[in-house]
Amino acid sequence: MTAQSTETHPFARLLALTLCLALSACATFSGDPRVRTPGVMLDDEALEKVVERQIRRSDPDFDSAHIVIVSYNGIVLLLGQVESEALKTRAQEVTQDIAKVRRVHNELGVGGPISYMARLNDGNLTTKVKRKLITAKNTPGRKIKVQTENGVVYLMGMLTREEADQAVEIAKTAYGVQKIVRVFEYLD
Repeated sequence: MTAQSTETHPFARLLALTLCLALSACATFSGDPRVRTPGVMLDDEALEKVVERQIRRSDPDFDSAHIVIVSYNGIVLLLGQVESEALKTRAQEVTQDIAKVRRVHNELGVGGPISYMARLNDGNLTTKVKRKLITAKNTPGRKIKVQTENGVVYLMGMLTREEADQAVEIAKTAYGVQKIVRVFEYLD
């Protein structure tokens, strides 16, 4: 061995030890089941796209439908409006047949799409509810996904029943909420 390789060898060992410690810290993650990893979040985003694509491909009548797909930990929420009860049922069937879908909540309405103004109001209401959940004490507001469709607020997440009840009570205080639908995965 040369003098140079002997000097760098201890540094290489130190670097390897540091990397091992850092990686083991990642492996001993907090264990909080409410924490969604970036991989799960990406899976949900990809699942939303797959569900929408599969629904739209399944019947040309979906071209005129307003459909919103929301996924949280493989639980899929179908929102929007379709022209018939048959299309609503078809959307449910197509979604259930997709591999990574764990459960489907079909909240599609039958009728024409809601107005652009109603969609703007829904966006504002989602923001209000989310802000209230995030700023409330002792509520895991950042771990709750909020979606609004035609004044109805949908809450998704992995919570205890007590946390879910508290989140619903907080969401009710936002002006403009007509109804709240729980789409929670309960931890207890």
